[in-house]
Amino acid sequence: MNTQSPHTFHIPVMGLAYTIDSPVKVARYGISSVISIVEDRLVEMMRSYYYPQTGRTYLPITTDQPDYRARRITDYLNLVNTIVREQVEKIKIAAFEKGSEIVTYFEMLPEQSVLKQLYRQMTQTEDEAEKRRLEAYLRNQIKPGSIDVNIMTKLDRENFDANSQVVKDGSDAVASLRGYVNSDLDGSSIVFSAGMNPRLFNYMEQCSQFEMREDGSFSKKVVLKVSDFRSALIQGKYLAKKGIWVSEFRIESGLNCGGHAFATDGFLLGPILEDFKSGKQELLDSLFEIYSAAQLKKNNRTITAIPPVLFSVQGGIGTAAEDQFLHHHYEIGTTGWGSPFLLVPEATTVDEETLQLLAASNEEDVVLSRKSPLGVRFHYLKGTSADREVKARIQQGRPGSPCTEKHLAFNTEFTKEPICTASRKYQQLKTQQLKAANLPVEEFNRKMEEIWDKDCLCIGLSNAASLVYDVPFVDKLKSVNICPGPNIAHFSKVVSLKTMVDHIYGRTDSLTHADRPHMFIAELDLYIDYLKEKLEEELLQGTLPKKAKYYNEFYLNLRKGITYYQSLADQIDDGSGNFQHLLSGAETELDVLNYRYNLANK
Repeated sequence: MNTQSPHTFHIPVMGLAYTIDSPVKVARYGISSVISIVEDRLVEMMRSYYYPQTGRTYLPITTDQPDYRARRITDYLNLVNTIVREQVEKIKIAAFEKGSEIVTYFEMLPEQSVLKQLYRQMTQTEDEAEKRRLEAYLRNQIKPGSIDVNIMTKLDRENFDANSQVVKDGSDAVASLRGYVNSDLDGSSIVFSAGMNPRLFNYMEQCSQFEMREDGSFSKKVVLKVSDFRSALIQGKYLAKKGIWVSEFRIESGLNCGGHAFATDGFLLGPILEDFKSGKQELLDSLFEIYSAAQLKKNNRTITAIPPVLFSVQGGIGTAAEDQFLHHHYEIGTTGWGSPFLLVPEATTVDEETLQLLAASNEEDVVLSRKSPLGVRFHYLKGTSADREVKARIQQGRPGSPCTEKHLAFNTEFTKEPICTASRKYQQLKTQQLKAANLPVEEFNRKMEEIWDKDCLCIGLSNAASLVYDVPFVDKLKSVNICPGPNIAHFSKVVSLKTMVDHIYGRTDSLTHADRPHMFIAELDLYIDYLKEKLEEELLQGTLPKKAKYYNEFYLNLRKGITYYQSLADQIDDGSGNFQHLLSGAETELDVLNYRYNLANK
């Protein structure tokens, strides 16, 4: 169980707006959640909303102020922390009566929780003195979930001053990190996703907030979102050499997740988790040896015990049985439940139109798109207002978006100053280039579709909060896009926070499709579809022979994954034989690909 939370799950970061204020909604119930701090205009917008809402005076932090990005983030996190602390104090003095928040707090806890058992004992005892003693004890045990933040390490655009000089330590990610470390959050975590960023990690070395305190705790903790054991080892060692301890490795499915999808080379989640389970002690010993040596050199400090490390997992979890298997079989500390919470207005911030679209979505509506300007595959819900807007602009002969935020402006193909591939400027320049190339019609049309498909994520993933709270974000730009994982197709009802928590703990069932495949099967199918798509692309472009070795390894990794799942089938199957049946079907589909492309013998 997560030492910061009385719950065994957390709500991961989603989009930009969708979890921007989740702690205000759920932290008082002991539920941890993650805020994205990449979009400082959105952060400032939320400041403008919550200050008046809580009876405080809002003082804008404008872009002409020094280090405005970091200051906006620091102040917003402090505000959220203050709001949550006030909420918790109110809960602690609330009456233990039906419908009160203190009752909700304890009712939502997992059944195996000691606090939940004491709460049940308190409600059942007829001894008034004992009841009062238990009530007092329970009140003192109430603590909020962690207010964590996320930085996608790749989003680290340089920023320039009025003289066109690079601002020292002023890049997007570094400024965001500074905003976090300067906040008064205590015991919270910063979650780094999308791999290693040496500049960002080097800056961390200057931040004393990541140092371990005398009692072994941390004011600010580091969480690495990783896709495999090797990535955890490499990044963990890099930070350990700088005297920075990683307090959690957050393992995420490569394809069965929301947002940007970083596919592995055919390595599936189950075998990856097995690697962590069997190699956990090796990982900890290796990192601690480096970390303790770095601390001795850096601070002349001798550390004799390995600091706590949590191992968590997220990506496509949908049932209590899956959740329990991850905890028990792989010794997972906390599980991340993302996309299902998009249908919980008490936990996330989704505008009404998009909420209804999510509820009505099926498997065909969530696609592994090329919408992201980063060039990374991106799960995308079709039919959103942003999706319709992209198509309308193409029909009007004005493809591309206005680029006001520039967080994804990294392309220098045509310009000295980086621009975004979803921007109107880039798409106009690229279109002119392709027209001048006199390509065959089929190739030209394919390339044009790839260009026009890019969507503005900075605004599209932020606008939901603007619509929900009726506060301005970017003038005249109101469309919304959203990036749920494929798992959302099996959740088709807008539900309360308590209902979703009850679903996670097996007290109720919120699934609306009885034929939902197990999360391991769903991910396997996604990888087979991904492999099929890649092979077809390579064949079309004539590049398949050059990459034969890569696809051979990809295929063999999937085969190994299937063999591994066959060894677990008896433990996973619910008695219906469905897991084994679907596993056999996936194996057959992979055999067909092997026959068609001769993958095993490349």
